[in-house]
Formats: sequence, C-alpha cells, structure tokens
Amino acid sequence: MKYRTVLLFGAPGAGKGTQGKILGTIPNYYHCACGEVFRNLKLDTELGRVFLEYSSRGELVPDEQTVRLWRENIKTQTGRFNPERDTLILDGIPRNRHQAEMLSDTLEVRAIFYFTCPDMDKLVGRLQRRALHDNRLDDANLEVIRNRLETYERETKPLLDYYGADLVHDIDATQTPVNVLRDILRVLAKQGV
Repeated sequence: MKYRTVLLFGAPGAGKGTQGKILGTIPNYYHCACGEVFRNLKLDTELGRVFLEYSSRGELVPDEQTVRLWRENIKTQTGRFNPERDTLILDGIPRNRHQAEMLSDTLEVRAIFYFTCPDMDKLVGRLQRRALHDNRLDDANLEVIRNRLETYERETKPLLDYYGADLVHDIDATQTPVNVLRDILRVLAKQGV
C-alpha cells in the first residue's frame, strides 16, 4: 500500500517544519520531519554517528541510511499514523532524485508545497535564530548554513521537475505563518487531499 503524501519543499529556514507541525495537528494528517527523526537518534548508534558526521559539515546523510531510517521510523508510528485514513505530510525527505526513486513504491505524492524565499539573507537569519531557540547546532555555523543552502539548490530543488509542475504549488514563505497556512489549506481543500 502506498501512503497518500503531501511534500513540503523549500530551502532550510523557509518554514516547512512550522507548517508541517501545524498541519500534523489536523485530524487525518500526520507530519513526519526527517530532520527531527535524525536529531532524535542516539549518537552512540551506527545511524547516530553517521548523522553527526554529515550534519556537522552541513552535508546530507547518504541516501540508503536516510531512507532506511525513515522506513524504520514510520513503521513505529502505529496508533499515530494510519495509512488507510491519514495523509502523510513529509518534510525533509525525499531530498534528491535517488531518494524519490527509492520511495516511489511507498509514496503516492498528491501535492508539493514549494516554499519560496528569494532573500537568502532572510533564510540565514531564520536559521541562526532557530539555532538559538531550538538548540540546533547544525544551524549555528554560517559556513554550515551556506553549505546547506547550496546543497538544497543543487540536490533537492531539482525534485520539483522530477515530480512535475502539476503537483507543485508555490507558497510565498516570506508571508506570516498564518498566511502561509491559509494558502496551503486552500489548495488542500480544493484538491480534496
């Protein structure tokens, strides 16, 4: 069975996690942020060490480990995520074409919300504030932030073409969170997702 899925796309700091958390509180929607799954890993495990090694440099964890961790995690969500009833809201996975291909047997992507923010300095500022507020060490170093933004542009943004324009809905991430949510809900309601 494929999971009915909505993907949240955008550069680090664009607001995907904020919106995903809100959407996840709506009945019949379940939010899964791959970054949170990784940050909750115990660092004395194999995957924990791999995550720390890559994230400390602002690099993506290799695809096989990322998809394996995500699959293991989603299976443990019994009682919280019901695939027959719930729409899965994904944030942070897939991050490149290879991951999308690896998950094509699992995800039935119904919509993609592409959070746009043309002002990279605004994204950097958001990430630095998040580092302080949420104790996110991967967001504290300016060089790591720049590397993460470049990695997003190079590896993740091309997924918009992979999935096709019909699924992509541009969302102005520079708006207030409530206006971003309004735009997302309009699309979900219109499409019956």
